[in-house]
Amino acid sequence: MRIALLSTFYPFRGGIAQFNALLYKSLEKQGHEVKAYTFSCQYPPVLFPGKTQYVTETDKAIPIDSEAVLNTVNPLSYEKTAKEILKWKPDVLVMKYWMSFFAPSLSYVAKRLKKKGVKTICIIDNAVPHEPHFFDKPLARLFFRQCTHFIVMSEVVRNDLLRLCPEANERLLPHPLYDHFGEPVEQTAARLQTGLNPDKKTLLFFGLIRDYKGLDILIQAMAFLDDSYQLLVAGESYGDFGKYRQLIETSPARSRIMVWNRYISDGEVPALFSAADILVLPYKSATQSGVIPVAYHFEVPIVATGVGNLKDTIETAGTGIVCRPQAESIAEGIRKIFSEGKEKFIANIRTEKKNLSWYGFAQALIDFSQ
Repeated sequence: MRIALLSTFYPFRGGIAQFNALLYKSLEKQGHEVKAYTFSCQYPPVLFPGKTQYVTETDKAIPIDSEAVLNTVNPLSYEKTAKEILKWKPDVLVMKYWMSFFAPSLSYVAKRLKKKGVKTICIIDNAVPHEPHFFDKPLARLFFRQCTHFIVMSEVVRNDLLRLCPEANERLLPHPLYDHFGEPVEQTAARLQTGLNPDKKTLLFFGLIRDYKGLDILIQAMAFLDDSYQLLVAGESYGDFGKYRQLIETSPARSRIMVWNRYISDGEVPALFSAADILVLPYKSATQSGVIPVAYHFEVPIVATGVGNLKDTIETAGTGIVCRPQAESIAEGIRKIFSEGKEKFIANIRTEKKNLSWYGFAQALIDFSQ
């Protein structure tokens, strides 16, 4: 089968580019002809909240040979992109959708290809964003009307999709493991490498810092945990970090909270997760989390709030503890991991990992498209 992938690829950085690269490699290994198309301009700099959209020397990015044709803010590129993909004569076009900003450009390309008989498959991270705007749903509907098949990775996203597009031909496939970061590091060495106390129980908050992710709740939860616990916050803040800094400075646990408020390169990920006893996801709202597959790869138990699909993902597999999005409840969940024994949760993670291969995800996508 000839499969065109239109989304973000190397040299763009981040979890979505990693997802696309791993999917590309898996489809290729299964004998399909695969071609990647990416953005000549993904976000205009004025709209991008981080420092850079591109990989750095310390990133373990997977280089994919892609054709940079789609400029999201230049409609003239939409037709050019459609023509370039049609010239290659794919059977299937696969696109990733995570925010409405991309709807106009992807909608145009998908419509042109669908008219030529190409199946248009959308893999949805978020049908509705965590921090919604009035235009998100209309733009999502515009794009979804041009797709013939949908892959969702949680029941929450499935429900959002069906509210917007009741007749959607959809399939739920769990998010595969992010297993490209390399092997774990010995825990004491990892803690010393990251500047943590090697003798304390270590909690990790990882990923982009946004309001809906509830870092404020986790900082408050540290006040309910004794001196044997420490927290590392590792991620770039998309917004003002001042309110979190104030919470830390006034917390009785301030000396036990370390902050890396910056983009975390791929090369730093093994030490961070190897240093951690628990990954904490104190989210106020969620669909699914791309951090969970990273934690599974490094076999780190999870404490998460029961929002979105986090509850079902973690409780069904027994890979962590689910709690309420309140400081005391999160602290209780953290203590429970240690009182019940991390080994029980790690054993369940090892079982769950067997069900989350990229080979299986890619094969299920192909089977669904036929």
